[in-house]
Amino acid sequence: MTLKPAEKAALDQWYCIDAVADIPPGPSTNRLLGYDLAVTRKGEDFAVTRTDTAAALPTRLRYGYLWTTLGEPARDVLPIPEADEEDRRLVVCGAISVKSSAPRVVENFLDMAHFPFVHTDILGSEPHTEVLHYTTEIRRDIDEVWATNCQFFQPQAALSAKEGIMTQYQYRVADPFAVLLYKTCPNSTNRWDVICLFVQPVDPEFCRAHPVMFLIDEVSTVTELVAFQQVIFLQDRIILENQRPLLLPLEPRAEIPTRADASSVAYRRWLKEKGIVYGTTAQAA
Repeated sequence: MTLKPAEKAALDQWYCIDAVADIPPGPSTNRLLGYDLAVTRKGEDFAVTRTDTAAALPTRLRYGYLWTTLGEPARDVLPIPEADEEDRRLVVCGAISVKSSAPRVVENFLDMAHFPFVHTDILGSEPHTEVLHYTTEIRRDIDEVWATNCQFFQPQAALSAKEGIMTQYQYRVADPFAVLLYKTCPNSTNRWDVICLFVQPVDPEFCRAHPVMFLIDEVSTVTELVAFQQVIFLQDRIILENQRPLLLPLEPRAEIPTRADASSVAYRRWLKEKGIVYGTTAQAA
């Protein structure tokens, strides 16, 4: 199968390519959208260039990560206001490689229906399997996809949770390959825990997922928090790597959605509107 190279819409995005703490001093390599990159670190200064052309790429340091772009984004790296709140803990969870397309990973993050079956006795359990009605919208003023009024019974919604609760959720797709989850905070009744997944499309059917959390949790250790999140994502990886096709179908009726898939339907429609092809079956057209 021949796949087209990354289109302008995909190139014109900011991408997280590594946690700052994981980038060694001196030269190292990386890859984004099918292009090899050279990364150079001198203290807290970073340079990223395309290996094939030696062209210098823009960089940003945000949320504990190094970001770059192969194109000309219309706006800066996505804003996360909660990241500036002094009492929140920044928890960088390490990169996880996935043999799947980046949009498949984003869509899996949006899916609540798999909680009882994939994350059994953590994010869900039988007989609590119903996905209750929730609201989805494409917010045109900020060009993002949101799912609100989401709720799901969870035996252990967070590492600090002491018992099962009906967890409230909001999902935010801020960029084609960056998705955020706002969920009930067990330690503060009027605030949200924030879990982000920055997905780096390495190649059409291979990506690196970068989970990061902004939590209100003064008790758990960083090691415990990272381990909890990695258990969740490694359970997801098994499902993702066995989905077929690995590329996300954008054709109508290629996959039959249910009521629970409203966020996925909105996400796919939004990708088509934006002209995003990379990691979808349209890339093979």
